[in-house]
This record gives sequence, structure tokens and C-alpha cells, in this order.
Amino acid sequence: MNEPSPITERRVRISPRLSRRVRALRGQDGQNGVSAAARLDRRTKDLTKRLEPGEVAVIDHVDLDRVSAEALVSCQVAAVVNVAPSISGRYPNLGPQIIVKAGIPLLDDVGPEIFAKLKEGDLVRVEDESVYRGDEVIAKGTVQTEESVEAALTEAKAGLSHQLEAFVANTMEYVKRERDLLIDGVGVPDVTTRIDGRHVLIVVRGYHYREDIATLRPYIREYRPVLIGVDGGADALMEAGYRPDMIVGDMDSVSDDALTSGAEIVVHAYRDGRAPGLARVEELGQRAVVFPATATSEDIAMLLADDKGATLIVAVGTHANMVEFLDKGRAGMASTFLTRLRVGSKLVDAKGVSRLYRSRISTWSLLFLVLGAFIAMTIAVIMSPAGDVITPLLADRWHAFLFWLTGLFT
Repeated sequence: MNEPSPITERRVRISPRLSRRVRALRGQDGQNGVSAAARLDRRTKDLTKRLEPGEVAVIDHVDLDRVSAEALVSCQVAAVVNVAPSISGRYPNLGPQIIVKAGIPLLDDVGPEIFAKLKEGDLVRVEDESVYRGDEVIAKGTVQTEESVEAALTEAKAGLSHQLEAFVANTMEYVKRERDLLIDGVGVPDVTTRIDGRHVLIVVRGYHYREDIATLRPYIREYRPVLIGVDGGADALMEAGYRPDMIVGDMDSVSDDALTSGAEIVVHAYRDGRAPGLARVEELGQRAVVFPATATSEDIAMLLADDKGATLIVAVGTHANMVEFLDKGRAGMASTFLTRLRVGSKLVDAKGVSRLYRSRISTWSLLFLVLGAFIAMTIAVIMSPAGDVITPLLADRWHAFLFWLTGLFT
């Protein structure tokens, strides 16, 4: 069965409030372009934590991925200036398409010198192919449009075969390094959270996680699965009104509130035992279990759940296809492929559930349907021979109810 193209995305629109603000900035001082304060960071994930609506994001992100692009859009930036090429041609990455379809100007490949010339908070103007500070040209690049991004994505599809070869090579290297962990579960730490015989819901703050969590509410209510948040996935659970039972990750994108929520903490460490995230957990006065592995954090969460006897693992926001593996931007994504083979039939991917199953009947339509059925039944009873007997009985019951209700207030 043919699957939809992985680069076909829903259109993300910028908010009307920000659109009005950007239009006002473009007309400021009789100049064109977008004028706003600049925020700079070589790590897009760190930058989005402090971006304010209407600011210019200056990033250094080769092959801008979808999650980072959606984070920039949700921050309501006025423009994005990328030091590196947003599409290098290695594969059809999804981020630039999301940025330009949101109506956000994207100036590409301006060069790393901009980090030396600009300071945090400097007022800049992004106009045509240039970045200005006052009348001084700070950097020049390439303006990306929907047409140019679409053309670049089409060309990038040809690079998938080369990336597939590299992916296979990385997979073989990973098998050599982690065969004991994958096959026998050697190195999986002991945890206090009871998992044996239970369902486990693993949440990564990835693609469509909000929609999938909302769709899974009846499942969560009925089965009470163990809730595991992978880094920022713990905050995603808390935003949805749930408290995570366990937090797994390197602790670089999870909030202090989540870490102090009472969840058991498993810190993802390098294979040599170094765990940079452990210091942060200890500073908050929390205890943690260390899990050394070269896999990704979402992978070790699955391996942990499988090793501890989970009967079903439901994954939200994780990676499911080749483009998404490459879009994550790390060679270690080979571990995700092998981990999915390891957990086998236990794994159910909730990605896209909200798009697959969506009620076509509105609440009002359902109410009118119930009301119509009630009226039809009432008329049928009244018009039937039994109506002469049932109608006085119902009237007596109704009057008795009114008498009882009146007595409560007298």
C-alpha cells in the first residue's frame, strides 16, 4: 500500500497578532523588510527557549529539521536567518518548508561571521538578501521562497540513496558496539517504577505529539499505562494534565518542574559512563538512575520498558520512517531502527492516530440526533394503543417529581 509523501505537511499559519506586528515593522521609518531585535544561538533548541514573538532568530542549522522549524513557528519569530544552508541536498528535510509556509522570511546561508558581528538584542533589519544593523550590511544570503524550497526538496530526493548507504553502515557499527544491550539487555539499570505486566506510554516531544496524546486520552483513562517522558516529553505529558511516572533522557530540554514532579529519573549517559545531565538533576536535589548507551534517549526508553516486562509499548512523537530518521540529524539514528526490531510486536506507534481517526460527527449534530430520536419515540408511544395507559402514568410521575422538587425549597 502506498504511503503519503513524507514532505507533505499541514500548513502552519502565523498568528494574526504577529502578522500585524510584522507588517508594522516593515513600514517602520519608511524602510522595507523586517526590523526587530536579534536572538543568536548555534543550537536552535536552546534559542527557542528564550525567543520572544516578533524577534529575529539567528541560527546555525544545516538541514533545518521539522521539530526545530515548528518550534520557531510556535515562538512567532518575525524572521529566521540561518548561518548554514537550510537544505544541503543530502535528503528532503522538512523544516524550511514549514518556515516559509508560515509566512516567515527565511534568509539562508549567510555565513558564520554574523555571530561575531552581532550581539544578543541588537536591532537588525532583514531586507531582501541582506541583514542590516542601521545602514550597515552585516551579512548577505539567499532568500528562500515556497518555490525555491520545493525545487530544493525535489533535488534532495536524489540524495536519499547515498544517505541510505550511510545509514546501513551506521547500523552495522551500532550492532557491533551494542550487541549485548540489544540481544541480552546487558546494561539496562534497575528501576523502582513497576512496569512488569503493564502497558507503557512513551512520549517524545516530536511530530504530532499533541494531537496523538489528545486522541489517546480514552486509552490512558482505561488502561492506566506507565507514563514515560523522554526529555521534553515529560513536559508534554504535564501540559496535557498528566504526571509522568518516569523521565528518560540527557536532561537538556526538560523543565525543572517536570524533574521535581516526583517522577523517577533515568539519565542517559555516554557509553563511557559520562552523564552531563546528572549534575543538573542532583542540583535540584533529585536522585537518578544512570543508563549508559550509544542509542538515542527514545530508544533506551523503549529498551528499558521492554526489558522490565511491559506487555505493550505505545510511542508518541517518535521517529517512524527513513526521512524522519535523517531529519533528526544524527548518525546514531541507526539505533532507532534496531530498537524497533528488538521490541518487536510490543510496539504500537501512535503517530498519526489523530489523523487516521477523527470523528466526522459534531457534538451539536449528535445532540440533535438524540433529541430527534427521543421525540420520535415519544410520538410513537402516544399514538400507539398503549399510549392511553402510558401517558397518564408519565404525567403522574412528572407531577410527583415537580411536587418533590418544590418541597426542597419550601
